Amino acid sequence: MKFSGNILKMRTEFSVPVQYYLPIGKEEIHINPLIGKKINIKYLHRINCINCGVETNKSFHQGYCYSCYISVPQTDTGILHPEKDQSHLGISRDMEWAKKNTLIDHFVYLALTGDIKVGVTRHTQIPERWIDQGAIQAIRFARTPYRQLAGQIEVELKKHISDKTNRLKMLTATESSINLTEKKKHFKSLIPKDLNQYVSLNKKITNIKYPFNNPGIDKFISVTFDNQEFVSGKIAGIKGQYLIFSDGKILNIRKHNGYFIEIEINK
Repeated sequence: MKFSGNILKMRTEFSVPVQYYLPIGKEEIHINPLIGKKINIKYLHRINCINCGVETNKSFHQGYCYSCYISVPQTDTGILHPEKDQSHLGISRDMEWAKKNTLIDHFVYLALTGDIKVGVTRHTQIPERWIDQGAIQAIRFARTPYRQLAGQIEVELKKHISDKTNRLKMLTATESSINLTEKKKHFKSLIPKDLNQYVSLNKKITNIKYPFNNPGIDKFISVTFDNQEFVSGKIAGIKGQYLIFSDGKILNIRKHNGYFIEIEINK
């Protein structure tokens, strides 16, 4: 069975385990049933911008052509650095987009992706954001009425914990001794009083299970279509936005937004 087309990051459904679906062209492949099967993926040397569709030699910010990268609101400075967002001041590449995406409630969260990390996301992106990062547990730390405020809180927490994910630890983590409830209480005492009012009273810890149990893989090798056109192997599982092969190869699907590929599934 073959599929071909431009791919986007895997769509997820929060269940036990997480269900993954790969958009390719006008179709969608349910990936979970393919675990244990061999697939061949061929890059057909074409990238299309996920915003305007134009063909581009290079992908910027996970899927955009350069023209869109420097102009669309999805790639504005405040997206990468929430504390720098200025939409609450009426400054944005697209204020109508901002009203729906940055001038809405945002969560600052604590997540376990091997280590504990802090992050910011729109309230509509929970738990999708946690799944995309490969978190095994997460808790809401604070809720703010717009993005820049959440960014301020994140900056304060980054003085104590990272906002980055260690890929190796994320791929191998299945459990943790870190108590997120206690960590939340501790970090609340470390942020400025004017930001304390936004700390969430929600104490729920979300546990996330992935379709990957690491069956004896002791070394992971990242592969990308930027330096090879063909990836083949038996699928061992999926975690975050990584497709994991039994020989340790890992393919970051989100990184390849807009890449035109052909997938062959062996029976």
